[in-house]
Amino acid sequence: MQLNQLSDNKGARKTHKRAGRGASSGLGKTAGKGQKGQKSRSGVALAGFEGGQMPLFRRLPKRGFNNIFRKNYRELNLGKLQAAIDLNKLDNTKLITANDLISSGLIKTARDGVRLLGKGTLKSKIDIEVVGASKAAISAVELAGGSVKLLRLEDSSKKIDNKNKEKSLEAKKA
Repeated sequence: MQLNQLSDNKGARKTHKRAGRGASSGLGKTAGKGQKGQKSRSGVALAGFEGGQMPLFRRLPKRGFNNIFRKNYRELNLGKLQAAIDLNKLDNTKLITANDLISSGLIKTARDGVRLLGKGTLKSKIDIEVVGASKAAISAVELAGGSVKLLRLEDSSKKIDNKNKEKSLEAKKA
């Protein structure tokens, strides 16, 4: 057998039906869309539309509460921290900060801060600076001979109040 003699199996390539290309094509005239009406027209998106009846998503009650001021922490487990130290991505002799974690590739961004969690084991002595840590993580770090420094985040509303006070003081001085 030669390359010019190769061919597909019968039925391997089937030509698609070309809709709306004449009566003899099998899908001519209305092109399989039935007779008239909104759904037979092009550019119609009817997701959730129920013919003028109140849609289901508006009939059902809303539940729960979404806090718009919620903090979005970046979580980091002790096991991943130890793996990065073993691969020499992190220097455990210095204080480990969020910037060190980003540069080592353990986290992408700090978001509202890094929160240390206790999953995995820690063998190295580390000094780490994070926004939050679980009790298990703190005890594991201290058991290994290290320390956890917890940073205090100021409430965003207090920051806004301080800015307003500074602006009013500047206005009084001028």
